[in-house]
Amino acid sequence: MKTHIQFGDTVHQSRNLEQVVAGQSTSDGAGVKLTRLLDQSLQKRLDPFLMLDAFGSDKPQDYIAGFPDHPHRGFETLTYLLAGRMRHHDNAGHAGIIETGGIQWMTAGRGIVHSEMPEQKDGLLQGFQLWINLPAASKMQAPSYRDVQANDLPTITLADGVNLKIIAGSSQGIEGAIQAPVTEPLVLDITIPAGGVFNQIIPAEFQAFLVVYDGEIVIGDRQVSAMKLAVLGNTIDSDGVSIAATADSRLLLVAGKPLREPIVQRGPFVMNTQDEIAQAFEDYQAGRFTA
Repeated sequence: MKTHIQFGDTVHQSRNLEQVVAGQSTSDGAGVKLTRLLDQSLQKRLDPFLMLDAFGSDKPQDYIAGFPDHPHRGFETLTYLLAGRMRHHDNAGHAGIIETGGIQWMTAGRGIVHSEMPEQKDGLLQGFQLWINLPAASKMQAPSYRDVQANDLPTITLADGVNLKIIAGSSQGIEGAIQAPVTEPLVLDITIPAGGVFNQIIPAEFQAFLVVYDGEIVIGDRQVSAMKLAVLGNTIDSDGVSIAATADSRLLLVAGKPLREPIVQRGPFVMNTQDEIAQAFEDYQAGRFTA
């Protein structure tokens, strides 16, 4: 969905770039190769975000086995597909296929068992999966699933040639496809031409980071190259972030309101206490992960 060309936000004091993190190569599911950009070492710093994986290959043997049935409890996932197709199926009766440029939003809640299986499309699969924590009061809610195809994601072209896809939250006065009222995640896919600048207002209390997946950008006097996660600093007088591109660039900008609750993760379960994690394993093994 395209909107009219318009001018972007005005940011008076940009956040700085606090640190740049190199992702770690790993594998998950049935051996799918991926890069883990955000792991448990950053969970408290980037609360409410728990994990970010980037996947991408033009070799089907790297991904075609996919992610067969596996459980989750206590958080939400956002999968954004830059290339290829991905089929979702779960034990709550949800099913769907996301195509290139589309997203899926899954709330694991009290427990879900699902599969995510790639389907070849010109041999290429590329995308991201982000885990977002749920507050303690919502961890045992009913599971849910939603997919949104590329044509249903609001897209803005700004006056200086910046192209903006609003996946979650709102930007430039336009709401994205996903709204989550407690953590208020902002997820933007931004294309900036060489020499261009993009400004985004971000509340001072939000945690924020970005990942460049093509090109190179500058925040202040620090550069960020492709496939690095850049943590944005928090200062009370900062009202947003100003991002300049030194080459034609594409990136994800992510921000959200921290929960400030204990985080206990063990594999596919994220709860607030060790006892709740033990209960999650017991419930799953006893077949109590039902809708």
